[in-house]
Amino acid sequence: MNTSPAGGPTSSKDGGHRPFAGKVALVTGASSGLGEAAALALAERGAKVVLAARRSDRCQALAGRIRAAGGEAWAVQADVSRAADVAAMIAAALDRFGRLDCAVNNAGIAGPMRTPLAEVEEAQWDAVMEVNLKGVWLCMKHEIPAMLAGGGGAIVNVASIYGLKPSDVGHSAYAASKHGVVGLTRSAASDYGQQALRINAVAPGYTRSEMVDTGRPGAAEHYARMVARHGGMRRLGEAREAANAIAWLCSDEAGYVNGAVLEVDGGGATRMY
Repeated sequence: MNTSPAGGPTSSKDGGHRPFAGKVALVTGASSGLGEAAALALAERGAKVVLAARRSDRCQALAGRIRAAGGEAWAVQADVSRAADVAAMIAAALDRFGRLDCAVNNAGIAGPMRTPLAEVEEAQWDAVMEVNLKGVWLCMKHEIPAMLAGGGGAIVNVASIYGLKPSDVGHSAYAASKHGVVGLTRSAASDYGQQALRINAVAPGYTRSEMVDTGRPGAAEHYARMVARHGGMRRLGEAREAANAIAWLCSDEAGYVNGAVLEVDGGGATRMY
């Protein structure tokens, strides 16, 4: 649910601060939106970034931008719903950079929208769960051993505000999958927190992206209504804003944060005025 950011690793506002220098980060769904923004945010902070998505051409282009700005990046084609692809993705990261310190499990699909639960087709339900929930599980299944072998690390799973409350826009499969991501995150955090491996999630609100595209006919009005109901700041989020939260959760500054689900949604919209 996010937009492609401008700039690259040299656009950091932190004056060259590189807390991820020497670390390797993996980002799934890195071809656009929040995945792209997270990859850029980590690269700006000094990480060597592995970019994974089904659309390899976009990842290759992003890797080129990061390298042109002085960073290190490697693109890998992967469908996170396929175990063989995920295993190969982690192997490629280790072959290229020798270790894995951080992972952002962002790949996801919207599935049917504005569709009451009983009208969702079984194939639609399965497709959403395969990518959004099974994909996160598969990624962690392969990321965790790689990180433990290197002494620990940090994983951030991308959930949604609809992983914390019901969908009121006919988005039941998506909401169920994101509730699953929250449960998976908290359970894995309990499993591995004593092994120097932190696992957290972010729950973005409505954020500009291919999924949240205000350029479609009638979309601007629709999303204006949505942010009025779901966002205390009454605006769409920007991918960069969620990416900064992800980078913080991956960093040593969040060293005592484990099993958390950080809402990045402009605040709740419940108000009396």
